[in-house]
Amino acid sequence: MALPSCPVTGTGLGLRRQFIDELLKSANHDIDFMEVAPENWMGMGGKYAKQFTAACERFPMLCHGLSLSIGSPAPLDVDFLKQLKQFFDKHQIVSYSEHLSFCSDDGHLYDLMPIPFTDESVRYVAERIKQVQDILERKLIIENVSYYAAPGQEITEIDFTRQILEEADCDLLLDVNNVYVNSINHGYDAQTFINAMPTDRIAYLHIAGHYNEAEDLIVDTHGADIIDPVWQLLSHTYQTHGVIPTLLERDFNIPSLSHLLDEMAVIRQYQQQPQNMHAAHG
Repeated sequence: MALPSCPVTGTGLGLRRQFIDELLKSANHDIDFMEVAPENWMGMGGKYAKQFTAACERFPMLCHGLSLSIGSPAPLDVDFLKQLKQFFDKHQIVSYSEHLSFCSDDGHLYDLMPIPFTDESVRYVAERIKQVQDILERKLIIENVSYYAAPGQEITEIDFTRQILEEADCDLLLDVNNVYVNSINHGYDAQTFINAMPTDRIAYLHIAGHYNEAEDLIVDTHGADIIDPVWQLLSHTYQTHGVIPTLLERDFNIPSLSHLLDEMAVIRQYQQQPQNMHAAHG
């Protein structure tokens, strides 16, 4: 059963301008929902605006934000949130997720910076998430991010994530690839992290490819095909939490639409495995 914050099922794909023509001209593909970064489409006019409206009419559309900067020391951008709300209402956007990180202070940093894993950060971020939820009048879904340093860490990433979910009463976008990337870069067990996430808070999943910089350093690029250990971790996630809606992310080196649909077919195969069938997402 889908969570109210993300009322979709099955497999999804990030909408990209590179293939929107082909997507809209052809018959319905095996795509159960789509996702966009609202910042890339909000100010759009002309042809792309029409195409986006057409895509929203055809597929349940999720928004995955880039610039909310929920962990920033700077005040929340209330004007931006009001613009987001208008955009969501206009296009019947079914859910909104953002990164559990920050990307701005006095200016934009153009990267997702890690929030210090401390009790103080939990309280600060949870309060800001509540503000966002009040303004948008919808539940926020937060995503666990890949990070390359953990400044000022006092509690584990698991405890940090769980406490924010609980205190802010928000939901989780569980990025399976990010868990894998962090497990290699920071030397922890990926399955332990997956197991510790509260099933009743997981709205949907992301899965993506990455780039191996070195044996002990993986960079989360969303620019390659998914590798076998990440597929295995996805399978483990389904076995632990039930079959959860899952979105294929591809932001760079974007291949043909048919190639992406082939990768989505693999997600669907994992979702239909017998060991996953008994546990429906609740």
